[in-house]
Amino acid sequence: MSFLLIHPPLVKPCEAPPGLAVLAGALGSRSIPFTILDANIEGILYLISLGSPVSDTWTKRALRHRAENLNAMRRGKLYANLDRYKRTIADLNRLLQVQGMKQGIHISFSDYQDGSRSPVRSDDLIEAYRHPEDNLFYPYFEERIPLLFDRFAPRTVGFSINFLSQALTAFAMIGYIRSRVPSVTIAAGGGLITSWMRNPCWSDPFSGIIDILVDGPGEGPLVELSGKEFTTGDQVPDYSALPLPSYLSPGFIMPFSASRGCYWQRCSFCPERAEGNPYAPLPPLETAQNLGKLTQFWDPALIHIVDNAMSPALLEAIVRNPPGAPWYGFARISELLAEPDFCVALKQSGCTMLKIGLESGSPRVLEEMDKGITLETASKALHILKKAGIATYCYLLFGTPFEKEEDAKMTLDFVVRHHESIGFLNLALFNLPAYGPDAAFLELNSFYEGDLGLYRPFRHPRGWERPAVRAFLEKRFKRHPAIAPIIRRDPPFFSSNHAPFFCMTGMT
Repeated sequence: MSFLLIHPPLVKPCEAPPGLAVLAGALGSRSIPFTILDANIEGILYLISLGSPVSDTWTKRALRHRAENLNAMRRGKLYANLDRYKRTIADLNRLLQVQGMKQGIHISFSDYQDGSRSPVRSDDLIEAYRHPEDNLFYPYFEERIPLLFDRFAPRTVGFSINFLSQALTAFAMIGYIRSRVPSVTIAAGGGLITSWMRNPCWSDPFSGIIDILVDGPGEGPLVELSGKEFTTGDQVPDYSALPLPSYLSPGFIMPFSASRGCYWQRCSFCPERAEGNPYAPLPPLETAQNLGKLTQFWDPALIHIVDNAMSPALLEAIVRNPPGAPWYGFARISELLAEPDFCVALKQSGCTMLKIGLESGSPRVLEEMDKGITLETASKALHILKKAGIATYCYLLFGTPFEKEEDAKMTLDFVVRHHESIGFLNLALFNLPAYGPDAAFLELNSFYEGDLGLYRPFRHPRGWERPAVRAFLEKRFKRHPAIAPIIRRDPPFFSSNHAPFFCMTGMT
């Protein structure tokens, strides 16, 4: 049994896909033959390498500086100048954009949308499968995939599909492979596949297209498919089969997962809770020690801990066993982050930035969401993290069923009061998980985007509908003189994935 594992376009092409690194570790540790195709970074670079179907001044300039800009993305010097970074990103993204124009596809470094097909309609995905030649990436994978089959002759091809932006191209690639090698086994897993399969109304529409759909972690099913025994937790990620020099970052960003699920598991309307994903952590001390060993071997420029939320136990373990490289990840606000000595130690361990899920500046909304945090603790933590030299990337959520316009104004006021302690902001509109238990308490709108939709539109119980929320964000929140500078310094397209580099000193 030999495997070809594919990471399909399109996601941000700045770091190695963590899921495939874990699969590589599991297969490699058992001497199971495999090869990896990161079609995302390869496909994006392929599109950028093409000539342009338009010849306006902007596109001509972007073409002229294409090689220079790609090189700059991989050097630290660019990240010392945000304006130059933005120009570089805009020019490279322009080259993607113009390739999509001729096929009615909106493409950027962070998204892929087909004007004629939707990734949440199974019929459209089946059409993408039947007509792979319609896909923007078809010339790339038509050339690349036969080379891999000729060289490695894989018997099973596995697709890691985590985001809606990958789905249409993944199915086009599956369709192409089926047409060329009908006997090959096709497997698909990843976060998006798991979300679809956790739908209580799930009825597999892809029978005859995908042979094996994996709900949850894929290491066990792939190892067992090869006829070998799998033991949970005894493998470490392996990045050696991935094209590390190709990614658009100043050095290797090493993704690392210390857990699956979320240790809190109480926030209302949380997708993890709606899907029933259990919390499965690795032992914190052992994890921190393994992270140090990986760092010593791979020498990353930055470690990205990809957990939904780093537990306090893991943070404490990393403080006691620093990995030896700068790192960042997502952490819940807690009393631990409001302790000055601990935050200083966290900084000394290499912590460059923490992503923080504040969600709201209204105490009532936080309580009704069951966030388990108080604004007093949040305020203290933001000030102390800033003083310790740790940047914060704060996530805010507007339009939840609990929120009124008055609550949104309280969030604005909180951010204004703490603007000097907030490094970056992510402003999101609430989406209602389609099949979560809490949806039963809301009036759902009749419109439904597709049979694979992950969210449902609803009538807001307090009249705070999405158009009003958007208007508030665009006209009031983002334009406030204390907030506008925070919004402007967010890295375009790459957002939190590149933000840590703007917080690090000595980049060359």
